[in-house]
Amino acid sequence: MEELVGVRWHRLITRLANDEHPEAAVTLESVQTRLGVVFRALGGDPGLRVAPATARTVRARRHWLHRVAGTGKRHQLAWRDAESVRVPERIALFPDPALNRDLYLWLVALASRGQPAGDAEWFAANQRLVGETLTALPGLAPVYRRLVEALLALRPDPEQLPAAEGRRERAIRDALRVPGCRDQLPVAPGEPKPVPLWLYPCPELAAPESKVHEDMQDKAPGTPAHKAKLRRRGEYVEDIDGRNGLIVFRLESLFSWSEYVPVDRTADDTEEEEAERVAEDLDVISLARRNDATASRLRLDLDLPAAAEDDIPLSDGRLLPEWDWRRGELRPRHCRVIPMLSREAEPAALPERLRPTAAELRRRFQVLRPERVWSGRQPQGRELDLDACIRFQAERRRGGAQADARLWRDLDSRHRDLAALVLADISMSTDAWVDDHHQVIDVVRDSLQLLGEALDAGGDRFAMYGFSSKKRDHVRFNLIKNFGERWGDPVRGRIQALQPGYYTRMGAAIRQATEVLAEQPAGQRLLLLLTDGKPNDLDLYEGRYGVEDTRQALLEARRAGVEPFCVTIDQDAADYLPYIFGQQRFVLLRQPAQLPELLPRLYLLLTGRQA
Repeated sequence: MEELVGVRWHRLITRLANDEHPEAAVTLESVQTRLGVVFRALGGDPGLRVAPATARTVRARRHWLHRVAGTGKRHQLAWRDAESVRVPERIALFPDPALNRDLYLWLVALASRGQPAGDAEWFAANQRLVGETLTALPGLAPVYRRLVEALLALRPDPEQLPAAEGRRERAIRDALRVPGCRDQLPVAPGEPKPVPLWLYPCPELAAPESKVHEDMQDKAPGTPAHKAKLRRRGEYVEDIDGRNGLIVFRLESLFSWSEYVPVDRTADDTEEEEAERVAEDLDVISLARRNDATASRLRLDLDLPAAAEDDIPLSDGRLLPEWDWRRGELRPRHCRVIPMLSREAEPAALPERLRPTAAELRRRFQVLRPERVWSGRQPQGRELDLDACIRFQAERRRGGAQADARLWRDLDSRHRDLAALVLADISMSTDAWVDDHHQVIDVVRDSLQLLGEALDAGGDRFAMYGFSSKKRDHVRFNLIKNFGERWGDPVRGRIQALQPGYYTRMGAAIRQATEVLAEQPAGQRLLLLLTDGKPNDLDLYEGRYGVEDTRQALLEARRAGVEPFCVTIDQDAADYLPYIFGQQRFVLLRQPAQLPELLPRLYLLLTGRQA
């Protein structure tokens, strides 16, 4: 009975304390695509994406209902960092949905101008940003005025606040009405009530770069237990192992050795789902570092195998450049790309399950195969051209025959002026499962098999490579088929031997593929990239760094006459692929199992042919 009363009381007081308007709520998911377009159109950094913000604790004066209900402490406020523009995941501040949508629009417009540098400049910096936004985008002035009037009606009355807090609230109101009219925010206890129309400093606590690199360089990126898109504040703390400090106890409480159970109470023994729920309520997630030396370390899949067990390196590799977006420069000879050949590959026939589909593809592509035709009136050839001989004899009798008679004909192959290179991502992420029966690497293998059958039947020149990486000095470029090799069982065996492993240093692999394609004497060079995720590696090649290097590598490829196109099964790819590849230069497959059958059709579309 007590529990029932407690639950109902909690629901009642929470509902009474709720200042939002759920019926007018607008979610970020419903406007995220539009906001991204608006942000870039207004001159924002095209490398940034719009993402949900993390709620932070604001120690402002709360209504007594909020204090009773335990609400009103945490707020999702807008901010911007080097990788994204963070806005509330849901806005229900105003009773009018149009105003809530306008607030999203205003926040991304404000973020397109910049970001406050820190807490000390927050008040003046936001006024400056608002002024710059209204000057550069005068069409937003009516929107801003409507939002200000609606927000002022929701803020506390300065006359009903203590003197110091009242002066601070009047300064905020003046700054909202006339940006730039106040230089400093008056000092008062606590923090002011959040201003949803302004940007807040980035909440992350940056650890020293050297320590972060030291501790995180061997951790697998992109594999957190919690997959939410919300960013959290982080800090390093000393590990509390219970070995230091003074413990006072009575010896009588220590009965016997057999009753001693060494339980580490500092460790969390709850289930992973419970840990994720707890993480949602944390403002700061702390990582403990241990100062004692590690006696041994078990590493299963990050170390390279022994040379006798690894794939066969075909050379010592080539040093290629890499784009450092932080410095804005190309770092020469920064990545070593090593061509590899699978040690376990043996010639193999096409898998039985793929043969019906392969037969249909071969039939369709054979129609497009360039046929050998006879070319007449040649100075030399395999046979006499009867028509040319008759014409020559007739002209000679009329006295008009030429001395350089072209009386022969020969077969002309007429190859298409096209070269295609298929570059497949075989990093450890392809070890994930697509469904109950297939992994991503299985889909990649089947896709390469069927595409190879189709291109071989069509008579096109093509090559296939796979890539993965472990830091910048070991980028693996696995040979599947080069341009000079015939399609057959040896190539099929290499495809079947592909195994997932390591990481995805995409920029270096694209540069190497571009050099291979540039050597082909073809008018059209197509680079078809198959991947299942974002660029990443163990070192700094993560987040914005990897995205910018991949984008730069693609720009270099286009300048070299190569047309890149990406096929991905990453469901979050819409957040970053438009920036990396550009519009109409990638396709996102919602059902990865369809890739083997869709890939040949996509190839026909990209090469401008029909079957």
